[in-house]
Amino acid sequence: MRILVVGSGGREHALCWAIAASPLCDRLYCAPGNAGIAREAECIDIAADDIDRLVGFAAEQEIDLVVVGPELPLVMGLVDRLEEKGIKAFGPSAAAAELEGSKGFMKDLCTRHGIPTAAYARFRDAEAAKAYIRERGAPIVVKADGLAAGKGVIVASELDAALNAAEDMLVEGQFGSAGAEIVVEEYLEGEEVSVFALCDGSSALPLASAQDHKAAWDGDRGPNTGGMGAYSPAPAVTGELLERVMAEIVRPTVGAMAAEGRPYRGVLYAGLILTPDGPKLLEYNVRFGDPECQVLMMRLKSDLVPALMATVDGVLGSFDLRWYDDAALTVVMAAKGYPGAYEKNTAIRGVDEAEEADESVMVFHAGTSRDAHGRLVATGGRVLNVTALGRTVGEAQARAYRAVDRIDWPQGFCRRDIGWRAVARENA
Repeated sequence: MRILVVGSGGREHALCWAIAASPLCDRLYCAPGNAGIAREAECIDIAADDIDRLVGFAAEQEIDLVVVGPELPLVMGLVDRLEEKGIKAFGPSAAAAELEGSKGFMKDLCTRHGIPTAAYARFRDAEAAKAYIRERGAPIVVKADGLAAGKGVIVASELDAALNAAEDMLVEGQFGSAGAEIVVEEYLEGEEVSVFALCDGSSALPLASAQDHKAAWDGDRGPNTGGMGAYSPAPAVTGELLERVMAEIVRPTVGAMAAEGRPYRGVLYAGLILTPDGPKLLEYNVRFGDPECQVLMMRLKSDLVPALMATVDGVLGSFDLRWYDDAALTVVMAAKGYPGAYEKNTAIRGVDEAEEADESVMVFHAGTSRDAHGRLVATGGRVLNVTALGRTVGEAQARAYRAVDRIDWPQGFCRRDIGWRAVARENA
């Protein structure tokens, strides 16, 4: 098969790494890719949201399967355009991708179909939103309706913070058109976990569980980011809980989308909170999580490509996947200043040495490239995903941080407590 992966982050590096290992893959391309992906695939200089050029390239190169990594091209309809050309693509249609493209749509779908989620209201008018916030009180959550690169969610512990968030989005245009409408929802107390499932329009096959860390700094403090680390499996997601999530949240969503004429095909990522009343849905993402994909790919024993094809072809009902028993943990190394302003094109050394020192370690690249002298440089906010396997989360954590300490990048930083919940459980 000739396969094209779309995207340039750590998620796409992990997907390319897994796909390149498949005996079914003869030729692998990635658009636009990064310095790490270049080891696995031929990188093509086409942006992930340049729909016309991506479709043209896939047609010219007679691509057999396109795997779309990020959410933006999915919401923009890349899969629809490829299928019009007779090219198979892994990912939802634009209509189905609205599960992530519009938080309001997702919440309304849950209401119509009895899927457990937080109480909420939708607003385009700032004064109406503020009146609702005052009535409900803090803590409360304010979300931009559209895609905001993981930064459009404000968990406000104080009333003023929530009122300011509504003002910033609806009046000041903080997130542009993504914040032209907002969702204000009940704050739910509990542990957050992620559950992933492959969906073929009618069936849903659960993948391994994972847990990520959104806050920038140790102790879950600081601003929210796209994710500073993750581990799998998540001890909080027992077999019993997973089946409950599938029965009460994921499968009803797949059925609801089919009933509403938007059959969902691709990977569905449920961000959940474990409340005293049971699991509730915080959000859906319509693609693999980043950095959760990195730990899932490290633990996947089965060939990924047949799973992707079974999803596209609608035959997941008779499909199964096998996973390594080992735990996996990834630490995100980010540029100092992220998720705010940060310096670009700073040199990184020691990545190859970190991998060579421990065969259980893999460094997935996110925001990297090579400069004119061939040196590895940081080009994004989240830059490297230092990932390790271990018999326990604690062992994987120790190996990942040893590898982090072998990397020489003075302009970078990371959290030093990734996996703390799971390690505490293991130690107890």
